[in-house]
Amino acid sequence: MSEETLRTREQQLEAFTWDLTSLYADADQWQAEYDKAEAMVADLASFKGTLDQGGAHLVTVIEAIQAACLVVERLYAYAHLTYDQDSTNSAAQVLNARAMQLYSKLAEAIAFFDPELLSLPSETLEAYFQETPELDFYRQYLDDITRGRAHTLSASEETLLAQLGEIFNSPYSTFSLLDNADFVFPTIEGPEGQAVQLTHGTYGRLLESTDRRVRRDTFQQYYTVYNQFKNTLANVLSTNIKTDNYKAKVRHYPSARAAALFRNNVPESVYDTLLETVGDHLGLLHRYTALRKDLLGLDSLEMYDLYTPLLGDAPIKFSQAEARDIVMEALAPMGPDYLEIMAKAFDERWIDWYENKGKRSGAYSGGMYDSKPYVLLNWQDNINWLFTLVHELGHSAHSYLSRTNQPYVYSDYSIFLAEIASTTNENLLTDYLLKKYQDPQIRLYVLNHFLDGVKGTVFRQTQFAEFEHFMHQADAEGTPLTHEFLTENYRKLNAKYYGPSVNSDSEIGLEWARIPHFYYNYYVFQYATGFSAATFFADKIASGDSALLEAYKGFLKSGCSLYPIDTMKKAGLDMTQRDYIEATLKVFEARLNEFEALLAETK
Repeated sequence: MSEETLRTREQQLEAFTWDLTSLYADADQWQAEYDKAEAMVADLASFKGTLDQGGAHLVTVIEAIQAACLVVERLYAYAHLTYDQDSTNSAAQVLNARAMQLYSKLAEAIAFFDPELLSLPSETLEAYFQETPELDFYRQYLDDITRGRAHTLSASEETLLAQLGEIFNSPYSTFSLLDNADFVFPTIEGPEGQAVQLTHGTYGRLLESTDRRVRRDTFQQYYTVYNQFKNTLANVLSTNIKTDNYKAKVRHYPSARAAALFRNNVPESVYDTLLETVGDHLGLLHRYTALRKDLLGLDSLEMYDLYTPLLGDAPIKFSQAEARDIVMEALAPMGPDYLEIMAKAFDERWIDWYENKGKRSGAYSGGMYDSKPYVLLNWQDNINWLFTLVHELGHSAHSYLSRTNQPYVYSDYSIFLAEIASTTNENLLTDYLLKKYQDPQIRLYVLNHFLDGVKGTVFRQTQFAEFEHFMHQADAEGTPLTHEFLTENYRKLNAKYYGPSVNSDSEIGLEWARIPHFYYNYYVFQYATGFSAATFFADKIASGDSALLEAYKGFLKSGCSLYPIDTMKKAGLDMTQRDYIEATLKVFEARLNEFEALLAETK
């Protein structure tokens, strides 16, 4: 949509915008609560140095902190949602900036709590529980803090580490500035002969071009920048890896991975099981890449050939008006109580549907504890946005059920679990579309969408996870992480994953230099485990397993009242085992079989 035809916020029809009045009626009401919140945050200073005054006093402190957090979160939610719907609105800019400032004041005001709690001997804290029965309500909350006692240093050492925080973050900051601000990418000739300036955004879009010359030029020219700065980028990434290993060592963790997974109380075996299980099934990805090579009629498949559409434009489109019916039908296996939540999303204006000037791009699910779980979209009438809608509604349903079934202190869910609910919905939509449509071209497109999803989320993110762990281990063993070492080993790993049909002896060896997630400290594996868990659940739910469905809804309601692995076990899935990953890859294999058979039939 051109800028001339793009609507302003004022021109949007109210029915297609979200209703923020569940947060505040207007900015004046927001300001009144802001003044109240400032006073609440200021009052928290009086609790510093008092956690040794008994269990009842500890309850008072926790409740005061939680009350302040709730109000500040509400203020911030309204401010950032208002800003995201139109960032050109100066009043919204001011609200957002002030809300962020208040969040910083809150963080500073409660910084005393964790170190002070950990300074209490465990025997003292247990005595608090015995003398104050109401403190038991916060046992999980306090346990999540105190289980880190063995990895907490003295007050002076903790202060030193805190003061080094900006320095520790500098590798990522440096990479981010280089990659997003300083790097200037070349211009290439586009598909119509026009000059196209390469950016991170145009790179992904041009790799989907049906013109192989455009794809090749995009890929090769894009990587010239990373090749030019490969020594610097290797040094920056190496410093980041060294920082992870150093912080783990001084906090007495056996490894950087152990330290990273400790945050969510996830055993390292979950990580190893993912790498081993996916590694045992790489033949499936090799089959898929070989099929892509054959369909494109290529002697050798280059990495820049992996994203161009195999089947052309989507054979079906869906309007916004049709989306509701499809969502309700596709998610029917979740039961009437779940569909009631979906109806609320449509009827109570949880969703901000259409693009307008100044609106944030992409999509997300947001809100806070006592608001609607809002959904931001930039809807287009196509199948990709249908999947995006059902994905974000999965997040919102998860938030709604967690918030309505848990107190504020336990209402959040960990990032380890966050993508399961959204991707389960996507998988149910895939199953619905395959049952609804018998047209071979439509089925091929839906199957291809699923296969590419597994390729990009299970296989590719596991590849990233394997390389991330490899880098940390190599550094811990004293191996210098030079650009030659990183590039050589990344090429080997790429060849292992994508197989003999793909040429890995190319610029792809430098991919390590451009992946921001390599600075996220063992984050990416959760994409693969989450997708696998979602596929496992969706397959069971779609088949009518009512017991598992109820257990799954229990997970959606649980928030962080249990640790993630325990939450999943209660839902019927042991993520320390490999069977859920194998089940996902069996679904991939079955749909790959059907994809190949349909292709043969339609030739």
